[in-house]
Amino acid sequence: MALFKRNDKADVAVAALDQADLGVLLLQGEDMIEQLAQAHMSWGLGSALRWGLDQRTGLITWTFPDKTATAPAQIIASHNPSAASWLWAWANESILPEMSRDSRAIRDWATAQGHSSLTEPKIHADEAKAATLAALSLRITQGTGFYRGTGSVSVPIITFGPVTLTDQDGTTSTFRIAID
Repeated sequence: MALFKRNDKADVAVAALDQADLGVLLLQGEDMIEQLAQAHMSWGLGSALRWGLDQRTGLITWTFPDKTATAPAQIIASHNPSAASWLWAWANESILPEMSRDSRAIRDWATAQGHSSLTEPKIHADEAKAATLAALSLRITQGTGFYRGTGSVSVPIITFGPVTLTDQDGTTSTFRIAID
């Protein structure tokens, strides 16, 4: 499945990202989240009985009554709604470095673009600001999947790649989204 078609000048589009206004990136990121949510609902995202993330394997797993879905994942940040805080994964010592690669890429991009507010390890973020940061993160990383996990105190913000669906009988299929 292909979403977010770019013109034939892909290199120009990537270069333009470096110069893009944060407002434009935010709108694009919000649109991406909406479109990705719609696309991933086709295999059941949002309706799983439970989910889990194994940092050692780098896989997120959703469990359904009749199947499981797994995908390579990256932790972008964690949002604590009660404390109104956002902690980037690269600054969270409980997250393995391999799981915060995309979070570090966001920090590096923000540093290069002079967006110092996006390079702070912890940011004051109510629900609205957390949604803004998530949308910007998805747009900057060009993620093909987005999941806002559940947690009793802190909510992980996760991006993920191609989803492997495994039915109870062992048959598998892969759900892919291309951003081009």
